[in-house]
Amino acid sequence: MSVGNEPPKILKQRLLYRGRKFDYEVINIRLPNGVEGDWECIRHPGGAMAVPITADGKFVLVKQYRFAVQGRLLEFPAGTVEPNEDPGETIKREIEEETGYSAAKWQSMGKFPLAPGYSDEYIYAYLAQDLTKLDNPPQQDDDEDIEVVLMTSEELEQAILSGVPIDAKSITGFYMAKAMISK
Repeated sequence: MSVGNEPPKILKQRLLYRGRKFDYEVINIRLPNGVEGDWECIRHPGGAMAVPITADGKFVLVKQYRFAVQGRLLEFPAGTVEPNEDPGETIKREIEEETGYSAAKWQSMGKFPLAPGYSDEYIYAYLAQDLTKLDNPPQQDDDEDIEVVLMTSEELEQAILSGVPIDAKSITGFYMAKAMISK
């Protein structure tokens, strides 16, 4: 039997958890080949991230504790897109709150799914340049413990290749930005 491009048929959806950042659903699906089963999915409004680069070519990252992995990760600034908010506005707010920098020049690097095996979250990625250090230190949220880290391209690539804990969106964003600025 040929399955072609026929989509799976949703038979039943159950919301198991509604949280402040995401929802958790179980969806009963019939695949085009007739197999039925339950698939779990995290429903997320999406996120926006920036790859900020200073005038002297340093990448601005944050190091913060992430409960799910029980450790501190090196990441580019990012945040959850609020309801009815443009991802570009999300990241302009987040870069200031997390790093204490603002950017005059923004370029979209597109969007990509974060973990499509279990979540519908997309990350909207932006290159942020012409940075200005803000006079007032960043106002972190109560649940944040953030350290700002500046790294050259070589230092960041070495950290990635040597296994320093860095999240996947930041690794992806680094290589996307590197390709854009080398043109």
